[in-house]
Amino acid sequence: MKRRTFLTLSIAASAAVLLSGCGFHLRGSESMPTIPPLSLEGDTNSAVAQQIASRLQQRGIPVTQDSPWRVTLGTPVLTQRGLGNDGRASREHELTLRTTLSVQERSSNAYYLNNETLSVNTQIRVSEDDLLNRETLMQEAEQELVRKLSMRIIERIAYLEGMQ
Repeated sequence: MKRRTFLTLSIAASAAVLLSGCGFHLRGSESMPTIPPLSLEGDTNSAVAQQIASRLQQRGIPVTQDSPWRVTLGTPVLTQRGLGNDGRASREHELTLRTTLSVQERSSNAYYLNNETLSVNTQIRVSEDDLLNRETLMQEAEQELVRKLSMRIIERIAYLEGMQ
């Protein structure tokens, strides 16, 4: 048993050394570029907008009405698609959450992004017979998609040229 553990750790360490040598870095391991103060407009009552505002404030980025940058969010749309055969008791579902994003500089009214569509998706397997569990799994998947989409939007804003 000790030999197996040793081999597993050795392989993991070797893989880490090889990946670091070729320039591979885990996402988020480096600090994100600074984001200037901005205002959120559009559908600011959605779970995605609230998640974005919360994450920006946690990073110390001011979100105020008179900020030099205007970020306009579209209404998030969740689509669900069943995958596989309809005859089985459990079925794979693909959930996709998408929204539009515009980023505009207030002083010049120049758009750095204009109605760009961003989306995230996931797949889950749910039992069609267990309605209570099905609803819980769908809600959890939707919450995870909200988190992923808000992070994708923040990353997209952070890496825009000209905002720094």
